[in-house]
This record gives sequence, structure tokens and C-alpha cells, in this order.
Amino acid sequence: MQTKLKKVLSRYFYTTLTILLFISCTEAQKKENFNIKGKKMNTTKSYGIEGLKAPEWNIKDWVDGNGNKIAPINLSDLKGKFKVIYCFQSWCPGCHSIGLPSLQAMTEALKDNDNVKFLAVQTVFEGSSSNTYDKMLEVQKKYNLKIPFAQDNGDESTRNISNIMYNYRTGGTPWFIFIDQDDNVIFNDYHLNTEKAIEFLQTIK
Repeated sequence: MQTKLKKVLSRYFYTTLTILLFISCTEAQKKENFNIKGKKMNTTKSYGIEGLKAPEWNIKDWVDGNGNKIAPINLSDLKGKFKVIYCFQSWCPGCHSIGLPSLQAMTEALKDNDNVKFLAVQTVFEGSSSNTYDKMLEVQKKYNLKIPFAQDNGDESTRNISNIMYNYRTGGTPWFIFIDQDDNVIFNDYHLNTEKAIEFLQTIK
């Protein structure tokens, strides 16, 4: 009984935190604190390893755009490409209300640009019994996202939380990471102005 109560309280806390984050996100958007100048992205507040070289990730479970298992995709496999990584958890309300629609809009706008690669990763840091591989597949299918998806539960070296969350120091989900052609992290945040991001990505040739 106590275990069930703890799970309910944990989920309640996470949902409340997500809602608060996105109230903050909306206010930030009003202030337009996400600007794109030429090919450089700046925010008034930076997180994680923004401005540093992107570390290799270690994620084993990947599927292609049709949900079929594929060999692991590594950062090194995408050398010379611009990378957009969307981090989510299937139970995250903000991922469904804001993050995934934003990802849909970007992938649709950039579908003919092979120089921009999109990846979606379920970065599990809590609720591992709910944010499962099968749930990851459900999200991919529900939003008809024809891009690679991965399940990232981490391992002992990352204290059993997502490799990307641990190594890129992300702040939760939803989260966007932009990595340029030289593997520099140029954006690492939960707040994204989708229209401006699309404008920027369309300049990449």
C-alpha cells in the first residue's frame, strides 16, 4: 500500500512540476528570450553543456521511422550533419501538449533537408515501469513521426538514469538539444520558439 502511495505521489509531483515549468516557458516566450541571429542561437539563460562539444551517447535500443529495430545510432554516425534531439517521457504532459507538436512541425518543415537529422529519445529518469520501450513505440506511432526513436534508460555508469540526461545535463522533459555540424551544442533547453527554430534550420544547407 505504501509503495503504491509513493508511486502516486511521485507521479503527482512530476506532473505538477511539468505544469509549472511550462507556465514559466510561456512567460519566457512572451519575453522572446530565445533569439536566432544568423547561425548562432542565444538564450538569456543557458543550461547543461550549451556551447561545449557534444559527448558521444551510449544508447542501445533504437528503431527506425517505422518502428523497426535497427543498429544503435551514434553521434559519430552523423558527422557533418546538424542534429536535433528531442528528449521526452511518455507520461510527461508537456511532452504531449507542447514538445511533440513542436517536433512534428519541425520535421514536416525540414522533411526535404537531408542535412538536418532529427532523433527522438525517451530519456528515462523516473517512472521506468511506465516510460517503457513499448510506450516509446506508441508515442512514435501516435504522432506519425517518421524519424529514429530510442529508449534510453541509462546504466550503472549514469546512476541508472538516461545517458543523454546525465551527459548533456538536461533538466527533464520535454527538452530539445541542437548540435551543429561540428558537434558543438548550440541549444540545450526546454523552451523552444518553434517558428524561429524552423527559420534557422531552413538556412542549413
